Amino acid sequence: MGYEILGTPQEPTFGLDTFGDVENGADGQPVSQAEAIRQVVAEGVLADQVGVDYFGVGEHHRAEMAVSSPDVVLAAIAGRTDRIRLGTAVTVLSSDDPVRVYERFATLDAVSRGRAEVTLGRGSFTESFPLFGYSLEDYEALFAEKLDLFTHLQEEKPVDWSGTVRPALEGAQAFPVTEAGSLPAWVGVGGTPQSVVRAAAYGLPLVMAVIGGSPERFTPLADLYRRALKEAGHQELPISMHSPGHVAETDELAVAQHFSHHQAAFAKIGAERGWGPMSRADYDVMAGPRGALFIGSPETVAQKIAWAVRTLGLSRFQLKYSVGALPHEQRLNSIRLYGEQVVPRVKELLG
Repeated sequence: MGYEILGTPQEPTFGLDTFGDVENGADGQPVSQAEAIRQVVAEGVLADQVGVDYFGVGEHHRAEMAVSSPDVVLAAIAGRTDRIRLGTAVTVLSSDDPVRVYERFATLDAVSRGRAEVTLGRGSFTESFPLFGYSLEDYEALFAEKLDLFTHLQEEKPVDWSGTVRPALEGAQAFPVTEAGSLPAWVGVGGTPQSVVRAAAYGLPLVMAVIGGSPERFTPLADLYRRALKEAGHQELPISMHSPGHVAETDELAVAQHFSHHQAAFAKIGAERGWGPMSRADYDVMAGPRGALFIGSPETVAQKIAWAVRTLGLSRFQLKYSVGALPHEQRLNSIRLYGEQVVPRVKELLG
């Protein structure tokens, strides 16, 4: 399925992720979602220009995160780029239709000349479920069955399939087919062993969302995934890690630019989920040498990424560079520093 081009622990690749977070304009008010989407396109184009390997756009259905159709945004980026791989962070497969997802991303693969991939997840945000008429009571069954169907579609042959969450298929096939013969797909997980084992059972690469605690605590899950792959008779497959961060010229500037926006975004989501507030002390621990936030100067961030790659045996690292109302210009600068200084330094550190 072409996973050899997606990175190995010996030669990892480096990506950037965004949810299309809406910044505040000069008047202190949020810019339009349309403007936020245009900013994402510009950021993806810059990522290609500075040598980043992968650009991922996440699906959300919220006022503060503008992208609900990542494939459309990625197609716009594809038309202005030449080499960067284009995918999602993540696609909420549970509230979508696997056939339509496959067809949309196979189309993206065509217009990008083979640069498309998709990361499939259950969704940590649940707005899409009532929006598209799904019950959260079916949360597990929706993803399990739809992932199963998606893996059948990857064979790009007529499919016979039946389940409980959508109508059965008899000799049906998704079109267009890809020139490579299959669309690369990853499974995005938040840290549950069941999700890791399921990805391994289907022979799909893994993206671990490390957004709290320390990357070290995901080591048992990475080890479990590798064991499960072997037990299922699959070859070794890539493991990626998605974590938030921000790069600026100095550690102090990076924190000064990032903290208030991260704290505000955390507070908004936390109010919905019953979390306590984030203090500056909490943030400093997360931004420290072993925390889940990759914040600082190019050297600081590079050292931390190299440590994470070694610790987890990563094939790819994905920096979620946008957060809350962090200004577009600061995001652009972070992308430049990441591509031009951080990534080359990480490669140097990894030897």
